[in-house]
Amino acid sequence: MQIENLIIGAGPGGLACAKVLAEHAKNTLVLERKSGIGAKVCAGGITWSGLISRVPKTLAEQAFCKQVIQTPFQNITIEEKTPIIATVNRKKLGQMMATQAREAGAAIRTDAIVRKIDTNSVIVQDKKTKKTETITFTNLIGADGSSSLVRRHLGLKNENSGIGINYFVAGKCSKMEWHLNNKLFANGYAWIFPHAETISIGAYAPKKSMNPGDLKKALLLWAEKQGYSLHKEQARAEYINFDFQGWNFGKTFLVGDAAGLASGLTGEGIYPAIISGEQVARTIIDPNHSSKVMDQLVQKHTKHSKMVELSGKNGILNAILAELVTLALRSGILNFKKLEMAI
Repeated sequence: MQIENLIIGAGPGGLACAKVLAEHAKNTLVLERKSGIGAKVCAGGITWSGLISRVPKTLAEQAFCKQVIQTPFQNITIEEKTPIIATVNRKKLGQMMATQAREAGAAIRTDAIVRKIDTNSVIVQDKKTKKTETITFTNLIGADGSSSLVRRHLGLKNENSGIGINYFVAGKCSKMEWHLNNKLFANGYAWIFPHAETISIGAYAPKKSMNPGDLKKALLLWAEKQGYSLHKEQARAEYINFDFQGWNFGKTFLVGDAAGLASGLTGEGIYPAIISGEQVARTIIDPNHSSKVMDQLVQKHTKHSKMVELSGKNGILNAILAELVTLALRSGILNFKKLEMAI
C-alpha cells in the first residue's frame, strides 16, 4: 500500500494534522495501535484560551472562572470574569476529532501496530488478524505520544519527562484546585479537577525530581487528607515528554508529546498537540508556510522547561519559587494566563 501522508497515532495532534491535510485533498492515513480512539490517562484540563480557539465549547464538561492554589503557607483563589480552565472528556474529544478527520477525507485504521519503520515505509500488523503489510509513504508524521516510535527512529533520546498519576472517582465538586507542596510532590503538583459526573484526582512531577513509586505514595497520603480515599481505586499513569529537540526533520515530522512539546511545568499536552499537528500539516501543504506559530509555541515551551530546571535544583529554592509565584498570582502582578501554553 502506498500513501502520501502517514500519521502514526490518533491522539489530538495526529487527528488535527489529518484533518488539515485531508481538507487540502492530501492522501492521508492515520494508524492507531489501540482499538478505540480518544481514551488516555489525562486529567482532562485544558486552558480556556486554547479551548475557545481549537475545541468546541460544548465539549467542556465544566468551566471555571476560579482557580484555587494551595501551598504550605498560602491558600488563594484566583478569579476572572471569563473561565480560566475547563475540563473535557478525552474520549469524546478524540471521537469528535476522528469524525472531523474522516469527514474531511482522511482514513483512520485502529488496531494497527507498527512493527518497523524504515526510511520510506513501515511494517504494520493488525492486532486482531495478526496479518502484516508494508505501507510506503512520502511524509511520516509521528503523533504517537511520549514513547514515540517515530522519535526513536529519528535517533532522539528522551531525557526530560514527567510522570502523571491520575484517579477518576465518582462524584461532584465545584472547585478546581492546584496543590504545590515540595515535600510531597517536589517541583510538581497535585490536582483536583471536577468533571461532569467524576472528579480527576492526581499528581505530576518531573521524573528527575521524583520516581513514580514515591509520587504515588505521596498522592495517596495527600488525597486522604483531602477527604478522598484512593486505595481501592484504579490508578492510571502516563509519562509526559517535554524533551523538545525539533519537529521538522525533512520528510519526517513530530507533533505533541512525540516532539516533546508537552509542558514540563504544568503538564499541558492537548493544546500543544493540536497546534503542532495543524502546523505540521500546513508545512507539508506549503513548504514555505511561516513557522511563526510553531516558533511562538516553542518559545513558551522553552520558558516552561527553564522554570522546571530552575525549580528542580533544590528543595528550598523550589519552595521559595512556589510561594513567590503564588503570591504574585494573588496580588495580580502575575496573570494565570502567563503560565499557560496557549499563544
